[in-house]
Amino acid sequence: MALSLAAAAHGAGVNVAVADPAGRPLVDAVVMLEPAGAKAAVKPMAGIEISQRKRQFHPSLTVVTVGTPVTFPNFDTVRHHVYSFSPVKTFELKLYAGVPATPVVFDQPGAAVLGCNIHDRMSAWVVVVDTPYFARTGADGRARVEGVPPGSYRLRAWHAGLVPGQDPAPQTLAIGPADTDAGIRLPVAAGSAP
Repeated sequence: MALSLAAAAHGAGVNVAVADPAGRPLVDAVVMLEPAGAKAAVKPMAGIEISQRKRQFHPSLTVVTVGTPVTFPNFDTVRHHVYSFSPVKTFELKLYAGVPATPVVFDQPGAAVLGCNIHDRMSAWVVVVDTPYFARTGADGRARVEGVPPGSYRLRAWHAGLVPGQDPAPQTLAIGPADTDAGIRLPVAAGSAP
């Protein structure tokens, strides 16, 4: 009994299964729970890095909260020119080696695609969320969001393969003191699912 009361005081867990239209699990989808009422307080994250190694971004998908500064250390022996022209965050870190002096602050929610002007095959995503309740799916297409207080929430999901203009409508979830299970299918382009 004490354990269940302690769990309820900290919030429930929400298990979300994300699949493509055919029902195949989607790896690297981002799920977000947005309170239906008052907006939840969001704090910027600390120590977030997207490095360049062997002419690739690591990690290739990063999820951060609004206001999070991100550093882009270059561990390659060649210089990189990291940029994003996404409306969420437009920036350029022109030809550099080592670590740029100033991190890039991602201050608007949405998805920003990153690239390198020198190495065209380099790409990565930064998904910026405006909620403290989010998670990323694993190879099984499942994610678990911890510590969600009881209430009404909108479940939204993002994946790099989403067909432009076909974002699914958010689902409304009623979260109680016990764990909640949910599922969502995303309209992704052919070849996006593993």
